[in-house]
Amino acid sequence: MTQFLGTHKGKLDKKGRISVPASFRAVLEALGTADIVLFPSFRHPCIEVWPQPAFTALSAGHSSLDIFSDASDNLGAALFATAHPARPDGEGRLVLPEDLIEEAGLSDTIAFLGANQCFQIWNPERAAAHVRDARARARDFRLTLPSPAAAPRPDGGAA
Repeated sequence: MTQFLGTHKGKLDKKGRISVPASFRAVLEALGTADIVLFPSFRHPCIEVWPQPAFTALSAGHSSLDIFSDASDNLGAALFATAHPARPDGEGRLVLPEDLIEEAGLSDTIAFLGANQCFQIWNPERAAAHVRDARARARDFRLTLPSPAAAPRPDGGAA
């Protein structure tokens, strides 16, 4: 499986150390990397954590911007200047940078939220409110996903 799924509780110790949930470490392993990039979310009061190859892919569009443009300067500062490369140790522990802890409003208890291609680290109360509100908005706006292509049946017919 290569999706970050679920909500997991965790602890942040006084030295800023956390332990990445085992299921998230398994996703990183399936993706063939232990390297991650942490940065403050553009949209929410949390830390986004991307596998390094996915971060490289998502940020590749920055190279297509005019090098001295406001868009390039602003996006570069917002994304790259606040990004922190990291690698959990063998037990999944890593130290969160103090600036990210502060910006996300984290204390001793944290929540890890799966977000498909990445995961997020939240204050647990904010995380619960975010999930509750996102579910309500998804219902209110009747958000759906496209149906997957019909898979052939074992007997050769259409599904």
